[in-house]
Amino acid sequence: MASADSGNLAEPLGLAQALIRHASVTPKDEGTLDVLQKALESLGFTCHRLPFSEAGTADIDNLYARFGTKDPNFCYAGHTDVVPVGDAKGWTVDPFAAEIINDHLYGRGAADMKGGIACFVAAVAKFLKARGPDFGGSISLLITGDEEAVAINGTRKMLDWLQTKGEKLDSCLVGEPTNPLRLGDMMKIGRRGSLVGMITVHGSQGHTAYPHLADNPIPRLLRMLSTIVNHKLDDGTEHFQASTLEVATIDVGNTATNIIPAKASATFNIRFNDRHTSESLIKHLTKTFDETVGAMGPGGATRYEVKWQRNGEAFLCPPGKLSTIIGKAAEKVTGRKPELSTSGGTSDARFIHRLCPVAEFGLVGQTMHKADERVALADLTQLTEIYRSVLEDYFARD
Repeated sequence: MASADSGNLAEPLGLAQALIRHASVTPKDEGTLDVLQKALESLGFTCHRLPFSEAGTADIDNLYARFGTKDPNFCYAGHTDVVPVGDAKGWTVDPFAAEIINDHLYGRGAADMKGGIACFVAAVAKFLKARGPDFGGSISLLITGDEEAVAINGTRKMLDWLQTKGEKLDSCLVGEPTNPLRLGDMMKIGRRGSLVGMITVHGSQGHTAYPHLADNPIPRLLRMLSTIVNHKLDDGTEHFQASTLEVATIDVGNTATNIIPAKASATFNIRFNDRHTSESLIKHLTKTFDETVGAMGPGGATRYEVKWQRNGEAFLCPPGKLSTIIGKAAEKVTGRKPELSTSGGTSDARFIHRLCPVAEFGLVGQTMHKADERVALADLTQLTEIYRSVLEDYFARD
């Protein structure tokens, strides 16, 4: 197993730097989980490495670690994979050097979310030192290397493995960087669903000077897109903002100016609230497309097809014990009571909520996925204290 100088585990900086210095861009691990496993085993955790494979996808290594055998089992979920750095010349520092500049830790994964993982490990170290091993339950970590990409060989399969082994999760804190500007701003208690549609309209290629001898698919595609873009899906719900539909690409692949193309394609993404499901949206959009094509008059029956990619359903974990504990801890440490939100993209909480109550709270996400991703050293210290307080309250003695 690779060694790493993660320093005093009760302080998050050393472990955060050790994790960042391994370039674990999905699907590569590059020894990152070795570093984390070594740290957790030194605290007394039993670790299970869970590599998963599926045809057509990259192999992924994952880690489940547990301290204790009693119920309840408080789980921290996260990921050690990171997104690519982009143009490294756009960075002030080496993206994987984990350098400190002006009291900020720089590096890919500093905010999303190796810094958060280090904070939770530090919080556990402090908690176990104060309470000892018999604190009335178990603490576990569910760490995947497949969150930033297709999420096929990661958390979903880990949860299946847990169930086959009889491992029960009673509550789960997902450490995604949920805070927009300041630590303590926001907690996520749900997420919008995500549905991608890839539409192709077929026509007939020809010369632009003789359009009557061709069938141009582009106007029909634009009409279909205009219909769905200009139609409001809803006005939002109690805990969710209004659903949105955005066109991501329009592609023809035509390099000539005097050719009518044989087909035109577009991709759109819907982020939807709990008034919809993927299936209800697919049914609604298919009906809308059919009606739009049918209303185009002669030639309107142009062939089209849509391929659908379901990335996750909308879900909500109503405010309860877990969100209350996290909110109180954040307010005690930062003086700010987190807003309960369902905004943003998807996370692996979309899988975990089926097994137990889940809430998301982590670092400030303002620089995640950007060049010069960074986190304030003070935030690492405060988040560690928030997580420690969460554990204290969750396992409070009667």
